[in-house]
Amino acid sequence: MQETNISSAYKILNLTREFIMLTKPRVNLLIMFTAIVGMLLAHDGTLDLEIIFFASLGIGLAASAAAIINQVIDQKIDSIMDRTKSRPLVQGNIKSSHAVVFALFLSTSSLFILYIFVNLLTAVLTFISIIIYSLIYSVYLKNLNSQNIVIGGIAGAMPPLLGWTSVTNQIDAFPLVLFLIIFLWTPPHFWALAVYKYDDYLKADVPMLPITHGKDFARLHIFLYSILLFCITLFPYLLGFSGLIYLIGSFTFGLKFVVDSYLLMALKTDKRAIELFKYSISYLAILFGALLLDHYWFLSL
Repeated sequence: MQETNISSAYKILNLTREFIMLTKPRVNLLIMFTAIVGMLLAHDGTLDLEIIFFASLGIGLAASAAAIINQVIDQKIDSIMDRTKSRPLVQGNIKSSHAVVFALFLSTSSLFILYIFVNLLTAVLTFISIIIYSLIYSVYLKNLNSQNIVIGGIAGAMPPLLGWTSVTNQIDAFPLVLFLIIFLWTPPHFWALAVYKYDDYLKADVPMLPITHGKDFARLHIFLYSILLFCITLFPYLLGFSGLIYLIGSFTFGLKFVVDSYLLMALKTDKRAIELFKYSISYLAILFGALLLDHYWFLSL
């Protein structure tokens, strides 16, 4: 009897782990960080911890729901690509119907929490984000053309704006600049991965830029987007939303992004592509961390 109970507990624990993995927790960690930074930047004084808690919970559940729906739709593609073939749905550890029910539960819970405990504007914007990523991008855009990730990046760029509206209940210029930063960061981030995983995307017949136009064309556009990204990251300082701490950080780490992108274009090695992909994750976290440090350093003066 004891062995049976232990076996049942292990199965439940393992199934719980599979459901958690289905929500892409590592990806959501960066999403949640940028959303929370948006909330903290919107505060000029005492933090409203209740709003931060419920907004973080609601946005996190929405991101998880969108990730699950994306995996339900992409099962065939995920089963072909090496980097995704170990996902729970591909392995058969979770049924598609159960994943859909789980996603609907998370998305409904998210919108309910945001509407009741935060505000209607944030709930509506979150709903739009779910639709853009899980349906418009995953169902239609991803398999349409090479600009799939550019348009789909709208959803990924929403978290800091959602964080801001959670606190202020309005859309302002500052969070729109943060939105543009992530929007322009998304293409070089994903195209660098697509260059490195070229064979995977080719095998799965996903029309990412390196597949449709070649690696050299993709490397060129990664470099061009890195320049655009560098320019837009200076806007928080130029528009008076941040100070010297952010300027120094954004200039230094942004310049490295541009240089690394140029070296990827010039040297044409896959090693440079995966290194840029990994750096881009740290870069975005550092950028938003610098915004936060700058904001609260200024408030402490």
